[in-house]
Amino acid sequence: MFHPEASEKEVDMRHVGVVTRGIRTPIVRRGDSLVDIVVNSIDEAAQAEGFTIQDHDIVAVTESVLAKSQGNFVTIHDVSADIEEKYGKDATLGVLFPILSRNRFSLILNGIARGVKKVIIQLSYPHDEVGNPVVNPLEIFAKGINTTTQVFNDTAFRETFGYESTIHPFTGVDIVNYYHSINDNIEIIFANDPKEILNYTDNVLIASIHTRERDKELIQAAGGKKVYTLADVLSDRTEERGFNAEFGVLGSNASTDEILKLFPRDSQDFVDAVQRLFFQRFGKQVEVMVFGDGAFKDPVAGIWELADPVVSPAYTPGLAGTPNEYKLKYLVDDSGLSDEEIRKKLTNRNIEQAATLGTTPRRIPDLVGSLADLTSGSGDKGTPVVYIQGYFDNYADE
Repeated sequence: MFHPEASEKEVDMRHVGVVTRGIRTPIVRRGDSLVDIVVNSIDEAAQAEGFTIQDHDIVAVTESVLAKSQGNFVTIHDVSADIEEKYGKDATLGVLFPILSRNRFSLILNGIARGVKKVIIQLSYPHDEVGNPVVNPLEIFAKGINTTTQVFNDTAFRETFGYESTIHPFTGVDIVNYYHSINDNIEIIFANDPKEILNYTDNVLIASIHTRERDKELIQAAGGKKVYTLADVLSDRTEERGFNAEFGVLGSNASTDEILKLFPRDSQDFVDAVQRLFFQRFGKQVEVMVFGDGAFKDPVAGIWELADPVVSPAYTPGLAGTPNEYKLKYLVDDSGLSDEEIRKKLTNRNIEQAATLGTTPRRIPDLVGSLADLTSGSGDKGTPVVYIQGYFDNYADE
């Protein structure tokens, strides 16, 4: 039963655990002061919804609106110019292990193909790096294919597995065919050994996301001459166009048919500025992060959501590290402790290793960023800011 005289702390924090709210903001455009927009929007939401800004609350902001406010955009021509500068207009360029995505890679591929004479794309199979299916794995087993050594060109792949084998079962799009159609100088092979690309050219662009450094090291050790990753493309600082010094075109998204929005730059400066303004206005030390894709895998499609290079490119110090948590079930089921003894253990936070069993030691920014991504969504909710309360509390906190 609700008691009107109960304090907000008793209602919200004694009986409620983590609370996450999607915060609606004005539409963010190039040049807008996003720091002010974020703080003002949360202030207005707090007044309208009746919650109070507290120390250790978390403010999460999508990478997309930060990049938009920075005007961090590039054109396909910008991509092609950088590729031509790195490899030469007459080069045959091997593009190693790109993911299958219209939104994430097709515009980049368009720019790559315009910048060189010929492009050889090497795709992994039966799926790409983030789980997009290339062919049904059952077909691999049925035909006795050794995926470690077997190499296919596009025609042989389709003849072996069928001409509809590369149609995505959920989107209905044949991305392999779509990549072929982008430019008439593109050839596609299917092979899982990264070094296979060197049988075609020693000019290689590593297009993988999370394995890019490993793949680059392998290719260079095996004789690659000009070897770059997507993180090296459009990474130079300039006032003439967008750039990302750390990630290049990794984490980019299609904005129009000719324009890419890059991952935001100088994200640490942004989160630090938001934290300072919260303290100046409300006297509260909140934690702030920029987030992109969450680090989770779809159980039906088998697709790993994380197509960005990281979940969070920047966060304030309070979000560093991994959670320092007891496995509450361990204390209740196995220890024989009373409720009061359990509360004392949780309050002391002197945690033995055995008490954490079953608690996966993932990083806080990855966990919180995934929570924020699921809350914000990727459609039309209009909530690019997520406000999280109670994340650092435990059962003993009141």
